Formats: sequence, C-alpha cells, structure tokens
Amino acid sequence: MQKIVKEYVDEILKDDIGLEKPKDRALGHFSTPYAFSLAKIQKKSPLIIAKDLADKFNYSNSPNNDIFEKVNVVKGFINFTLSLNFLEKQVNQALKENENFGKIPSKNKSILLEFVSANPTGPLHIGHARGAILGQALARLGNYLGYSITKEYYVNDAGSQMDLLYTSLHLAVEEFIFKKTPIYPQTYYRGEYLEDIGKKVLEKFGKDVFLDKQNKEKIINLAKEEVLILIKQDLKNLGVEFDNFVYEKPLYKTWDKTKAKLEKSGHLYEKDSKIYLKSSDFGDDNDRVVVRDNGVPTYLAGDIIYHENKFKRNFDTFINIWGADHHGYIKRVKASIEFLGYDCSKLEIILSQMVALLQGGKPYKMSKRLGNVILLSDIISEVGADALKFIFLTKKSDTHLEFDLEELKKQDSSNPIFYISYAYARICQIFKKANLDKNATLEYSLKDAKKEALDLVYEALLLPSVLELAFVKRDMQKISEYLYSLASSLHHFYNEGKIVGASTQEGDLKALSLVALSLKVGLGIFGIIPKESMEAKA
Repeated sequence: MQKIVKEYVDEILKDDIGLEKPKDRALGHFSTPYAFSLAKIQKKSPLIIAKDLADKFNYSNSPNNDIFEKVNVVKGFINFTLSLNFLEKQVNQALKENENFGKIPSKNKSILLEFVSANPTGPLHIGHARGAILGQALARLGNYLGYSITKEYYVNDAGSQMDLLYTSLHLAVEEFIFKKTPIYPQTYYRGEYLEDIGKKVLEKFGKDVFLDKQNKEKIINLAKEEVLILIKQDLKNLGVEFDNFVYEKPLYKTWDKTKAKLEKSGHLYEKDSKIYLKSSDFGDDNDRVVVRDNGVPTYLAGDIIYHENKFKRNFDTFINIWGADHHGYIKRVKASIEFLGYDCSKLEIILSQMVALLQGGKPYKMSKRLGNVILLSDIISEVGADALKFIFLTKKSDTHLEFDLEELKKQDSSNPIFYISYAYARICQIFKKANLDKNATLEYSLKDAKKEALDLVYEALLLPSVLELAFVKRDMQKISEYLYSLASSLHHFYNEGKIVGASTQEGDLKALSLVALSLKVGLGIFGIIPKESMEAKA
C-alpha cells in the first residue's frame, strides 16, 4: 500500500517525495514536509508552495487518482487521506494473497549469510542464541522479499581450541569414567557432554585410546562431530537450520595460494620471523600477523582464506553476523578482501551484543553442567523457543539486551509475545463466535465497518512496507514494534464495543481478518506460529 501511494505522489510531484505518518490520524494517513525543502529554493512560504502542490492532485488525470479521498494542507504539510475504495482494493488483494501477503517474487539477488559459527567445543550458550535467532529471521525475511539467501555455518575446527577440547575430554574420561582425580589446568572445558562423548570415544577406539598421542587426531574428529550434533539439535529447537557447513581445517590447504596472491599485491611483509598483513593501509590500527614465527598461520589467516572462498562463489552480497567481541576484526578482514582483488563493500558485518539474563530480578544461576555459561537448551526448556525468539528481536542486535525469564513466563499483557499472540487468538475466537471462517470476509464491504476498524485496516496494510524497511536496515526490531502496536490497536478495538451482532459486523470482521493475517505473517517471519486459542490470566 505505502509503495503504491509513494509512487503515485512521486509521479504527480515529479520528484522522490518522503512520506511520513502523522501522529494525529485525523490529519490523514500520510503526510509530507516536501514544501519546506522547496521554500529556500523558490523563496516562497511553505504554506503557499504546499497549497500549489496539493492542487495538482485535485486535477490529476492519473489512472490512480482515486487513491485519495482528500489532499489538504496544514501548516505547510501536505496531508493525504486514503479513499475507502482504495483501502477496499488493497484489503481484497491482501486477503487473496493470504499468507503470501507482502511476499515479493524473486529479485535474482543472492546473499550468503554466515551466522552462529560457534566453536565446535561444546553446546551453545545463551549468547550464541542472539546471533542464531537474528540470522534465521533475517534469512526468512530476505527469502520472503524475493532474495535468494544461503545460510552458512563456519566450523572453526582448527587451532588451540581443538587441542583444549582433546585435553578436556581426556580429563573428563579420567574423572567420570575411570574415577581418578586428574590435575586440571587453569583453562579447560567442562560439562556432562564431555562424559557422554568420552564414552563414545572409548566404545569406538578402546579404553587405552588416550595413552597414544597418535590417536589425538581421530579423537578430536569424533569429539568435534559429536559436539556439532549437540549444536545442530540446539539450533533445531530454535527453528534454525543451515544450508552449508564449511570447515576451517581443510581450507588451510589453500593458504599457500592465498598467501602468494597477497604477496604479489604487495600487502604482506616479514618482520621478526613473522609475516604481517598491511591492514593499516586500509584503516586498521596496526598491521596484523598472519603467520607466526613458528610458521603456523594465525586465526586471521583462516578468516582470510574463508572469505576468499566466499567471494569466489560469486554471491551479490555477503553478510556476517559476529559477536561484538569481533569488532576489531572488521577492518583487517575487509582489508584482506580488497587486497585479494575483491570488492569489500559487498561484505556487511552485523555485530551482536551481549545478553544479560535475569530470573526474578536477580542474575540467572549458571548451569551446573557447564560451569560458567548459561546453556541455550536450559533456557528453551524453561520459557520456550517462541518467547526467546521474540524477546531477542525486540532490540537492535548492536545494543545490550537484558531480560527476565519470569517475565517471559507470564500469561498476561506484560509479556509482549503473549500480548501479540493473544490478539491473534482473540480474532480467531471472534470468528468462532460468529460461526464464520476468516476467509469468508472477502465479499464483505468496508463501507459497513466502524471508523476504528478502518484505522485497523490502514495499520494492517502497512506490514509490507515494515518488512521491506526491516530488511533494508537489517533491523528486526521494526517488525516486533509494528506487531506490538497492531496488537495494541486490536485489543483497544475489541474492548471498545460489540463486534459480533453489531450493525457493522461484516465490515468489522473483514478488517479483523486482515489484522489476523498481518499478525500471522509478521510472526511467521520470526518463526512463530500463533495459536488460535489462548487464555489470559489476571
């Protein structure tokens, strides 16, 4: 709807006009301060300019000139009130599209979206969930809007963390299986999962497998795959699945070729037996080591190889969702992409900030099974995946998020996901009371609807523009805010007066069927299926 209105306004005024939604709905459905931007150029009052521009709509010969009921001017702002006929057409189209409302055909644009990419050393914790939920919602939204999204998980299976996994597994086997008292180092992984994996290692390779260091590689490989099974299960419980899993370790086979390209471009140099990337040439604070003095490539070298691998696959856009602690890697990775001859502007980095979890206003008690982290699986079992998905998408990912589990358990209006889902359930129960299906309202007329129902129609028709803006801005918060606002309007409408049996029943029900559709589609982008029946508690 908003797109159609904007295109029409742009056509009449011969310019790219910015549209706003007036705070006072009585002024109209849309407004533009365009006259103010012309005032300095034309050296006229914005009010005079606005009146001249508004007259263009009153005499328009455009085939779309039935879009507005009226175009008027208030204090230099041009206000547009949509016609009932236009609203009716838009509602009918939306109801015909049903769950494809706002969906866009293929744009022939491809995006490689990498997210989560947690080290395969243990189950996911609550911090990983934020990037996972954001990535899945962004992918689902992008696909809905016609983009081809490939979701990828980068498995960091090389480096010191894998050695630490081996050591931790060995210690766990000694303590929990062989009942010994090992000497634990200062840093190690812990948790019941290590005991379970240890049993599988012994079952497959025998009880003396840890006695021979030559067995280390096969133990690590088995442990890594078992951890990935746990990770994939945690993700599946969140509704997150990946198209590709790319392993870091095999990529190092191509390091010599990548290194040669960087040397040829003049962006590597040797100092103190180490090899540095000239990332400071691209705005980094310092040049960065890519090969240690022992000849072993660094973590950054792995990132460089991986991103070259990505860019060779010729996607139109590359998006990485990283933890906020990776902020310092942005310039150095982009520098390497540019040095390898690719366009680093095609790479977008979205940072995901930390999460603070409370329970009853106090810090959440850490998992006994994993020491000092909060397991994602524990939180899902406590509040459910839907509540977790929604709360993680109520704030921009680059802002700190704090929430209380007890609040997410409440079955009342203080819980945002309950509040929105209850709005959808309320509409379903209204139709049940009227003994009608929501799909039966297509032939009804909005002429019979209350004015407040028409306000609901306008708000519900904004969904497609909200979805597009959320994707462009990579900001799922815009969708959650929209859904909460629409639900609030629905609850207010419900409490204001009679619906079933009123003289306006048919028009009101048509409006409500659209509201239900917008709520369902919007929640669907988050991977949430609203219930048709719910009970609220005082």
